[in-house]
Amino acid sequence: MDRERLIRFFEELRKRLIITIVLVFLCAIVSFNFSDQVRHLLLLPSRGGYLGLGAGDVGLQLIFLTPSEALLANLKLAFIASALVTLPIILYQLVALITAAAGMARRLAVILPVVMYLLFAIGFSFAYFVVLPFALNFFIGFASVDLVPNFSYARYISFTTSFLFSFGLVFQLPVVFWFLGSIELVNTAFLRRSRKYALLIIVIISAILTPPDVFSQILMAIPLMFLYELGIIMVYLANRKKKPA
Repeated sequence: MDRERLIRFFEELRKRLIITIVLVFLCAIVSFNFSDQVRHLLLLPSRGGYLGLGAGDVGLQLIFLTPSEALLANLKLAFIASALVTLPIILYQLVALITAAAGMARRLAVILPVVMYLLFAIGFSFAYFVVLPFALNFFIGFASVDLVPNFSYARYISFTTSFLFSFGLVFQLPVVFWFLGSIELVNTAFLRRSRKYALLIIVIISAILTPPDVFSQILMAIPLMFLYELGIIMVYLANRKKKPA
């Protein structure tokens, strides 16, 4: 990349960053007025979620330990909600920048953000409706008559949102594979040979991102293996387009 192209790249990066930051800030201002509703949604999985786990029987409550914790947690929640709402636009800005720098087809700047957002939504929803209730049920299961689970508001928000976003991010695996295949860094033969190593890495990732119970780890490992196989197909499609007619 010559000096002129590099300057144009950073100018484009600066423009897209400004658009993204302004958009997120404006949306966060609006989202702040709905902090109570968003907090209620994050508390639903701790109350048995949608699977009837019965975790809510112990009466989970959120508390704040410092005078400013509730306000700061609401601000954090507003920016998290803003990021979720504006994610399609953020993804478009990111993909448009990368595809332009890599000289890829412009239509990818429209198609890829849609695919990435759908994968993120699937991973996020899977974590929210299935895995998170099991995870919270596991931890709340240590409660007893003289041990009441009153969680810090800020820490609960950090735990649940990082958990949900982690699933959303790891579900981007097929897109990552497609991109690596497009620039010819990986091929299907390599990925097929590496299945056993991929399984080991997936098990490790599942153990890190989920509670220390086998069931939650399996709930994450199974879709990750499916995504790995889907990634192989995406690499095949990417490599196939590179072949001369």
